[in-house]
Amino acid sequence: MTKRNTQQRRHTILSLVNEQGEVSVEALAAEFATSEVTIRKDLTALEQSGLLLRRYGGAVALPQEIVAKSDEKRDSLRKQAVAKAAADLIKDHNRIIIDSGRTTAAMIPMLISKRGLVVMTNAINVANRLLELENEPTLLMTGGTWDPHSESFQGQVAEQVLRSYDFDQLFIGADGIDVERGTTTFNELVGLSQVMAESAREVIVMVESDKVGRKIPNLELPWHKVTTLITDNNLDSRTRLAIEKQGVTVICADVNE
Repeated sequence: MTKRNTQQRRHTILSLVNEQGEVSVEALAAEFATSEVTIRKDLTALEQSGLLLRRYGGAVALPQEIVAKSDEKRDSLRKQAVAKAAADLIKDHNRIIIDSGRTTAAMIPMLISKRGLVVMTNAINVANRLLELENEPTLLMTGGTWDPHSESFQGQVAEQVLRSYDFDQLFIGADGIDVERGTTTFNELVGLSQVMAESAREVIVMVESDKVGRKIPNLELPWHKVTTLITDNNLDSRTRLAIEKQGVTVICADVNE
């Protein structure tokens, strides 16, 4: 069995679990004409990636409240422009972190041409979309405690996992950009974002221009921890200059109307 066939089988298993809610090892072995030992390995791998839950004799879908599905049709043109500019910064064989969020998730289909990627994420919707890529990036999940507000895993377990790796780039969104201070968020749980930034040599923040200037009380990443800000070309020149004076590279992606 080739790696590609294994990936395809696991992707199909995941689809069956999500469609049916529950599957059995016996039925899956018959469906794929393979051994129950192989199916158990598949279910274990999918559970370790945070994509389903093992149960005696089979597996069940994750509870609906912790499944964050991304609707590509609702991804705005600005999100797409920002996502493309971010994907252009990724080289083959890079080790990257993709944080939760609709803008970061919009980048994933654009990674199809990248080879040998290793991707860590704390978001189930990001993991699901990565598994759909034919170039088969190596997927790592942080694990941790599920936070329904951010629709991602947070907490000390996730932080410990991140600290055990070294990454080339972090791609992270923000609820707002305080031009004087840095990125801001409605979520009070900012510890994991800070550990992500510490674990990567480059920190790339992805936001649409309407979030720039939005001051939210919770500071997530101060400017000195940010390498690059990617936004769209609606950002005014004065604001761009003010952010660049903080030592941050600003990329304003063209929006194709």
